[in-house]
Amino acid sequence: MTRGSDLPRTRIVRALEAAPGTRLRVQGWVRTVRRGKEVAFFEVNDGSCLANLQVVAGAGEPGFDEARDLSTGTAVDVVGTLVESPAKGQKVELRPESIEIVGRAAPDYPLQKKRHSFEFLRTIAHLRVRTNTFGAVFRVRNALAYGTHRFFQERGFVYVHTPIITSSDTEGAGELFRVTTFDLANVPTKDGAVDDAADFFGRAAYLTVSGQLCAEAMAIGLSDVYTFGPTFRAENSNTSRHASEFWMIEPEMAFCDLAGDCDLAEAYVKFLIGEVFDRCAEDMAFFDKRIAPGIVERLEHVASSSFERMSYADAVAALERSGETFEYPVGFGLALQAEHERWLTEKHVGRPVFVTDWPKEIKAFYMRRNDDGRTVAAMDLLVPGVGELIGGSQREERADVLEAAITEAGLDPEAYAWYVDLRRYGTVPHSGFGLGFERLVMYVTGMTNIRDVIPFPRTPRHCAY
Repeated sequence: MTRGSDLPRTRIVRALEAAPGTRLRVQGWVRTVRRGKEVAFFEVNDGSCLANLQVVAGAGEPGFDEARDLSTGTAVDVVGTLVESPAKGQKVELRPESIEIVGRAAPDYPLQKKRHSFEFLRTIAHLRVRTNTFGAVFRVRNALAYGTHRFFQERGFVYVHTPIITSSDTEGAGELFRVTTFDLANVPTKDGAVDDAADFFGRAAYLTVSGQLCAEAMAIGLSDVYTFGPTFRAENSNTSRHASEFWMIEPEMAFCDLAGDCDLAEAYVKFLIGEVFDRCAEDMAFFDKRIAPGIVERLEHVASSSFERMSYADAVAALERSGETFEYPVGFGLALQAEHERWLTEKHVGRPVFVTDWPKEIKAFYMRRNDDGRTVAAMDLLVPGVGELIGGSQREERADVLEAAITEAGLDPEAYAWYVDLRRYGTVPHSGFGLGFERLVMYVTGMTNIRDVIPFPRTPRHCAY
């Protein structure tokens, strides 16, 4: 709080709901300024909502000279009284008693009152949150994060913190960022190879691609747990759906099979949609009007639908019978592409679909092998408009089967000895899923590029800030 008044700050979202005659103090940044000989107007926003609060000062009244001296982007501290507004589209405006200029914006302030492309705004990610679109994105992101914790906490899940630095490759894909203290100009070697034993941890270490394996260990003792933290993939992909650093939500449940895993995922998605509608109605109306027309109706349909469940084999058969011409081939053993997923959800079923029981060759080593010897107890949740939103599975709880899967995947059994131990000491069926948080924010807001739903995106060859 700056000097000038004993009044506490009122966030603009609350100021706009207050009754005329209310005396209050607001602090924020000037969005627009209009100057006249007899009256000066400016609008201020503090990021608490989409709407601005208009401040109006007449000639000879307190704040008139200061209001005429403002420019877009300037930070202000205003004390005044709310009055009914004669202007259309707003109930109240603020008549100032005092206006303090806290921090002026330089003349080259880049966010003037005009439309800016998302591409341009990515070059000034430190300022883009002051725009309508990105203010709305990050308020929705906040609501989804809050709702995530509320959903799991209200169901008795324990929030656990899994390592960010790890020696395990959870997915077995090898797309890992190495963490090292080596002088890269003089890397220690032994027998012609890098001497990992000489590194800080005495072994090779990496940024985690998932907290799942450690979450499993916590669940085999706490029953129901969840993680919510950053993960990293060294995948050299510049698509609109991939980032090198992103956040993952990963619940893990002991004494739970694949059907229970699907039940939790369905309840979670529906809960979060309701949470966003409750907490961010103005922002969602903005996305529906300006970013993705029809998104509110689409989300309402998802929230009110019973999610379909079908096997991968049935999904492939339906695609083969569809008569559609797809860019990518369809067949048992092939991954489903976004075009296949959208056809299943939008044309074949018309609502979200869990595709279960996938071929073991295209899924991770830790997924439970089904009795048919061909498939694993895995599920992908596909939703209209996007395709895959969640991926999960029942985990392999049999030590001998897991050991064989680790070897078959070409992984080092010694590195996963602790993981196999969980199957040797009181093993139970257990299941979980992973949800890329940025993918969820994209789905709910209709934003089409992952770089636009995380404050400071990290992608190949881009790591500013």
